[in-house]
Amino acid sequence: MNILWALFALAFGSFGGSSPAQDHGNHMSVPSLNSSLNSAIIQSQKDQVVIDANSPPAKVDPQPDAPIVKGIYVTAYSAGGARMAQLLELTDQTELNAMVIDVKDDLGYITYPTKNKTVNKMGEAKSFIRDIDALMKRLEKHKVYPIARIVVFKDTILAKKNPELSFRNQDGSVWANGKGDSFVNPYSKEVWDYNIEIAKEAAKLGFKEIQFDYVRFPEGFETRADKLKYIQTDQSRVDVVAGFVQYARKELAPLGVRVSVDIFGYAASVPAAEGIGQDFVKISENVDVISPMVYPSHYSTGWYGVKDPDRDPYTTIRGSMKDTHKKLDPTKELKPVIRPWIQDFTASWLGSGHYMKYGKKQVEDQIRAMKEMNVDEYLLWNASNRYTTGVQYK
Repeated sequence: MNILWALFALAFGSFGGSSPAQDHGNHMSVPSLNSSLNSAIIQSQKDQVVIDANSPPAKVDPQPDAPIVKGIYVTAYSAGGARMAQLLELTDQTELNAMVIDVKDDLGYITYPTKNKTVNKMGEAKSFIRDIDALMKRLEKHKVYPIARIVVFKDTILAKKNPELSFRNQDGSVWANGKGDSFVNPYSKEVWDYNIEIAKEAAKLGFKEIQFDYVRFPEGFETRADKLKYIQTDQSRVDVVAGFVQYARKELAPLGVRVSVDIFGYAASVPAAEGIGQDFVKISENVDVISPMVYPSHYSTGWYGVKDPDRDPYTTIRGSMKDTHKKLDPTKELKPVIRPWIQDFTASWLGSGHYMKYGKKQVEDQIRAMKEMNVDEYLLWNASNRYTTGVQYK
């Protein structure tokens, strides 16, 4: 029955997130035929799909009426503080229409008070966003498409509270990288469910999309995999990570939210990163949206024939988008929406002569490069949430 539904949906153009018959200007109160079909197939997949990274289910968009997203990153501090007024003014006055807001941050803190017993028991909530319901109403008033960012496997809080879910040194202490960050184990189903629990609450609060970040093992894990203590199965790291993404989408699609994943930008240009468990194609086949982080500053000398990629954002972005399409085109109907993270910050740490001050022209050059490569969606990253003014977000 699931196969029949999938074929029926394919005939109506349900795959790929849009339909020729869909009228985006007609805001009907009753669900469209396309949405009804999608909902039925998604529920069928929820009941029937067995998690297998090598057998992705038919891709059905849980939100076929989603807008073309052009968004900005917003920390929990900004979302719950005075800067939010300025950021909303930016979206009100430009074509920017979305915000990616930290719901579980880079340390692992839940960024708002939650009454969820499971979440509070395993993790730790802070009041960076004091009134999450008020924030969601504010976003709705300003017609901002809300995306919840959840940092998954880099989670110092969960690791310290639950060492058995982390990577441990031989003496039993929780392992941390050079920056003091600890990771939790992608092989652990309990870790999967903890993050899905957070995502489900975000969906109930009104977020339209869940964006998972740090969906991987620690960098350089292959050099220490045999030295650390942790539970594992006979699955490869690549299959475990892709399996989590598939599981997340299976659990969240029935709630009407999309699933997106952040991934290293150069992942589109190189073979699968077995060490950290990231395969660009396998992950992309199991998400609605893929967000490669293609900041020009993150590419080293020589990429795309450029001596200093940060100083040539147009060429760097165009090259990365060409590689992204080349990597994902063979996935056909499983190809997700491509929505890159682009750079709106100055990478002065690269040193004199290797970087340039980023402003209006540099941001617009990146947008122009994407548009020429048929990529209309994007997200702007600035860690301090100070975005360039006067940019034409076309």
